[in-house]
Amino acid sequence: MTRMRCAAATTMLVTIAAGTPVVAQEKVVSLYVGYTAGGGYDVYGRIVARYMGAHLPGNPTIVVQNMPGAGSVRLANWLYSVAPKDGTAFGIVARGVAFDTLLGLPGASYDATKFNWIGSANNEVSVCVAWHTSGITSFEQTKEKEMIVGGTGGSADTDQFPKVFNGVLGTKYKMVVGYPGGNDINLAMERGEVQGRCGWSWSSVKSTQPEWLRSKKINVLVQLSLEKHPDLPDVPLIMDLAQTPLQKGVFQLVFARQVLGRPFLAPPGMPADRVANLRKAFADTMQDKELLAEAERAKLEITPVSGEALQKVVADAYAMPPEIIKKTAELLKD
Repeated sequence: MTRMRCAAATTMLVTIAAGTPVVAQEKVVSLYVGYTAGGGYDVYGRIVARYMGAHLPGNPTIVVQNMPGAGSVRLANWLYSVAPKDGTAFGIVARGVAFDTLLGLPGASYDATKFNWIGSANNEVSVCVAWHTSGITSFEQTKEKEMIVGGTGGSADTDQFPKVFNGVLGTKYKMVVGYPGGNDINLAMERGEVQGRCGWSWSSVKSTQPEWLRSKKINVLVQLSLEKHPDLPDVPLIMDLAQTPLQKGVFQLVFARQVLGRPFLAPPGMPADRVANLRKAFADTMQDKELLAEAERAKLEITPVSGEALQKVVADAYAMPPEIIKKTAELLKD
């Protein structure tokens, strides 16, 4: 036993001396989810956690921890300032987190361009839906009739998208904010507290509430992305509703986040080799046959976007024309 311990210690010293990333020695890596359990971000986080460890050096166990708050801004702040920078902690946050500091939203104390973006599980299309008892069946009706929707706070799509619609298109969305996660908004719809949800990922709708679609419990009003989803050919696309160059520019900035889909990110200041390890492992995980089979069974869309591509989307957003950024920031102020 003593000889085995000595051999193990010697191996560890040799490995460290060889410069192998810390990720290779760690047996536990923490993946933090910026929302409560049961919602779309949590579902994607957990499926990635089940398979990604096998693609990291040393095959560590990935443990999922939920850290909800302010539409996942709480987690983003923690990853930026507190989390270890050795590759043992990364997270999945709201796609809007990347744009909060750009738009001057309160509570965000990070520079999104300095995060190490690891990758996204899909290029997302979101939707606005109305509960079947609301009497609202089209997006045009929301310009004439108030519609109460639930929000999770901060950079969440559920809070930001209705504000943009009200400011740009004159809709009459009224928000009830502070729900811990999307699943809580769904329960609120069932209880009659709110009439709908705006900024709900279509992939999440299909995977978590297929019965609502089958039984027509919800009406899909509009799709929110730069391009239409093939599932929704007859649902209007928000980009087609812009009537001026300024309106189109605002929509382009706001909905650029959809490319980020379900974004995974790591703290800034990490050694380049450890960032590369996480990005490669994530990319390999997105091709893992077992993950793809489980995702198909769960009706989860897997249309991955690389970490490098996410990094570019964020950088490009911060380079948008100042007048577009200013107008968008004004719309999103409380």
